[in-house]
Amino acid sequence: MAHIDDPQTQRANLSFIKASMREPLLAREHEFELARRWRERGDEAALHELVRSYTRLVVATASRFRNYGLPLGDLVQEGNVGLMQAASRFEPDREVRFSTYAAWWIRSAMQDYILRNWSIVRTGTTAAQKALFFNLRRLRARIEGIGGGALSEESRRKIAEELEVEVAEVEHMEMRLAAADQSLNAPVGDTSEAAWQEFLPDQRPTPEEVVIGMRDGRTRSRWLAEALGQLTPRERRIIAERRLRDEGATLEELGRALGISKERVRQLENRAMSKLRETMRQKVEHHDELLVEQ
Repeated sequence: MAHIDDPQTQRANLSFIKASMREPLLAREHEFELARRWRERGDEAALHELVRSYTRLVVATASRFRNYGLPLGDLVQEGNVGLMQAASRFEPDREVRFSTYAAWWIRSAMQDYILRNWSIVRTGTTAAQKALFFNLRRLRARIEGIGGGALSEESRRKIAEELEVEVAEVEHMEMRLAAADQSLNAPVGDTSEAAWQEFLPDQRPTPEEVVIGMRDGRTRSRWLAEALGQLTPRERRIIAERRLRDEGATLEELGRALGISKERVRQLENRAMSKLRETMRQKVEHHDELLVEQ
């Protein structure tokens, strides 16, 4: 699913990239000082200086993800969100450079954006599937070299072992990356006016099936009501409260209400269910006999 920036957006992106590259690099001590001012005193000027100095890291990361066909400006915007998250969580006392810490947040924000927008079909949800999505092409090039065609079984097995996923997942992701999304409204061919959606089977029931289902449903309801009428009042109450409610009563609750033990309730319920099954079986057999005679 390719996305192309319009000329105005491209000029804005180029201007942003040039401005980012002009920002001075920060010395380690100054970087930590800015981070402490923001963390301890909420100094927004310190935050802005820290973030501006590392927008070049956002641009560099975005350029590595351009082969997924998404607009550079959108990738940069998502990367900036990750950069701000890194700035809000950074702890200078840990003696880790901010660039190292921010790189993970920037990359994570862009990867999440790509997974959400690369295809209308959800691509991956688990950490292993995300790793497979972003590493399959690299591993394929390393194992088989640059070229087209499907992966060999041996290559799929090696990739599955390295990323700790099933071979079937590698095969599925390979097919997902090889096939682009296609609109169901698109014509089947260059000379055809028919759209792909016209060839999709309709899984909904036909009007005849709907009518038959409604009639059969009413018939079963009538049979059930007649079968319940053959039970004793106590059996009907047990079935109604145990089987015909969204939250059935417990054996103990019914036992207290009826003044009997819960074991006796269970016995009565089993006997009532046996009666119902037998009555329904007889009605179905009688119905089938009538259909045969017709």
